[in-house]
Amino acid sequence: MTDFFQHLLHEFELPLGNPVLVFSLILFIILLSPILLRKLNIPGIIGLIISGVVIGPYGLNILEKNAAIELFSTIGLLYIMFIAGLELDMNQFKSNKNKSLLFGFFTFFFPLSIGFPVCYYFLALDFNASLLTASMFATHTLVAYPIVSKLGISKNEAVAITVGGTILTDTAVLIILAVIVGNSEGNISSDFWIRLIVSLSIFSTIMFLIIPRIAKWFFQKLESEKHSHYIFVLSIVFLAAFLAEVAGVEPIIGAFVAGLALNKLIPHSSALMNRIEFIGNSLFIPFFLISVGMLVDMSVIISGPTALIVAATLSLVALFGKWFAAFFTQLVFKYSGAQRQLIFGLSSAHAAATLAVILVGYKANILDENILNGTIILILVTCIVATFATEKAAKKVIIESEDDNSGLLPANYYNNEHILLPIANVESIEKLLEFSIFIKNKKSPNPVSILSVVTNNDEAEVNILKARSKLEEFVKQGSASETKVSVITTIDYNPASGIARISREIMANIIVLGWPKSAGFIDKIIGEKVDTILNNTDKTTFICHLEKPLVLHKRIIIAAPPLTEFENGFEHWLTKITKLAQELSIPIIMYCADDTKKSIQKVFKKSKLFAEITFISFDDWDDFLILSRNIKENDFFVLVSARKGATSYMPVLDNLPTKLDKHFSENSVLLIYPQQYHHNFGSEQYEDINTSSINFGIEKIQRIKKNIGIIFKRDEKETVD
Repeated sequence: MTDFFQHLLHEFELPLGNPVLVFSLILFIILLSPILLRKLNIPGIIGLIISGVVIGPYGLNILEKNAAIELFSTIGLLYIMFIAGLELDMNQFKSNKNKSLLFGFFTFFFPLSIGFPVCYYFLALDFNASLLTASMFATHTLVAYPIVSKLGISKNEAVAITVGGTILTDTAVLIILAVIVGNSEGNISSDFWIRLIVSLSIFSTIMFLIIPRIAKWFFQKLESEKHSHYIFVLSIVFLAAFLAEVAGVEPIIGAFVAGLALNKLIPHSSALMNRIEFIGNSLFIPFFLISVGMLVDMSVIISGPTALIVAATLSLVALFGKWFAAFFTQLVFKYSGAQRQLIFGLSSAHAAATLAVILVGYKANILDENILNGTIILILVTCIVATFATEKAAKKVIIESEDDNSGLLPANYYNNEHILLPIANVESIEKLLEFSIFIKNKKSPNPVSILSVVTNNDEAEVNILKARSKLEEFVKQGSASETKVSVITTIDYNPASGIARISREIMANIIVLGWPKSAGFIDKIIGEKVDTILNNTDKTTFICHLEKPLVLHKRIIIAAPPLTEFENGFEHWLTKITKLAQELSIPIIMYCADDTKKSIQKVFKKSKLFAEITFISFDDWDDFLILSRNIKENDFFVLVSARKGATSYMPVLDNLPTKLDKHFSENSVLLIYPQQYHHNFGSEQYEDINTSSINFGIEKIQRIKKNIGIIFKRDEKETVD
């Protein structure tokens, strides 16, 4: 018994050496510190850093900075920079490119110009240390971004340009870091610049031209091997970090560039993105933050006023530099005071890139312990200031923009969105479910409902059990992307009537259907099954033929008929396609009439949609196939059709599904039938012509006209012969 207690006491000798006990302690810290500080409205990042200070070798000496801690710390640092590049919204950046670049210049120039003389003259640092510390002031981490996301103002222009400015500031600071490290080692010469430019050019070519193509090929060939996707991405991150080091810059630059290179291939709502963020935020990044706290030497801070003066100076310079950048941005773009405060709050927090720069400088002996400890205190101060400033400003922005929200879709609409996914072929469900997850509004608590209609016969009950067992695995696919998926099985004599009935029972407002692939069978399906669903529902209906994974598409081509803007579901489908474009980070090419173009532009402005969209005037619907000249292999082609009797309905639309199946078989195709009520609001001027009898007459006239044209063509041909 004595030996047992001695062994137990030995295991708890400080610093702890048992790897299982060390890992257990760190996991408890990761679990509890954010929970405790969240009640004080303080970011969890602060709790993790403070925990590292307490348990570190300069605190209670519970843990020592060994090789294992160093390994996890390095992984966490690279992971932070990778996610920073991966999470940048490229559509928002393109939409506000000029404003983002100008803000990026301001938020880089002012902190640097204020910080350098303060560090050089007041803190008496040498040139390299002053420039490196001043460049650290220019970085910012969007610690407070979850606040604006939660309050629903993430699409505000002030938020968009702040996020976009991250690209310029972080990239510029990391390049400066490479130059300063080279200068401190005495390597700055013409050979250094030539080698740096050449190596960075080769590195950029590999990362932005070769790696994306390899990733596309990998995701396409191993589409079903979801776990392999994460391992592949992680391999690319560390390969990029190594290549950056070979190129003469810091590995964190490689990780950041890897995020930018894979940005378009990893949609924000995808299961892969969820896995990346989950593992990073749960393990690697907290581990890194704890290790940062372990670097802080409390004895240096309390030994004299120097460290406290340095910490106070760094914190004040960092906050004032970001405030001036926000102030000049407000003057140039004529923003409100609340928007200025919002920009300041989002950009004033220093964490990821700041830690990266200071740690590299400290390990290269450019910076001393006073600067390192002062930077840790700066991170604590700026994160607290950013949190409170952002929350206060966000509430003011909401109050200011209340009058602008009248044109947006009502909150009740978002809360009740329900997507129904009827399945006839289990093999096609994976891509259809991914499409449904991408377009789903994350504010809606309703699940994506997968429906299987079983024929009402003697084996109906057995078939229901079989259908449920097959569909249950796709519930896991939805869970991987944090999307709730439910399975519905029902009995009906007719699958189409079963789909229509269930859509009414669950009050679905979107129906996603698969497109049959059998040649010759499409006419029967589109003419009977889909027609029955369309006639018996008023839901927005998407009929999908997804030829390849969604992430491999490069453009969305939309053809919309005249008067489609008067359909009740116009804003609905436009919002969904725009969301898809945002998820995939690809542009939209819109073929439509001029009046439709104006309506789309109004919706984009009113609903604050961010997507790169180009308009091309098109009205030759009798010669619809002329569009095939402009459709490329990796284009996602979208045809907006209409139900019979709708404002935008044209008889020519009835034959287009067959043409799409024949002439666009290599492309992913989406056929949209907008939401349709029995009485169309907003189109009273067309009410008299929306009757089935007149449509029937028009169809007859069109057919007669077509037949007469064929007869005349035959006569002309015979005359020529």
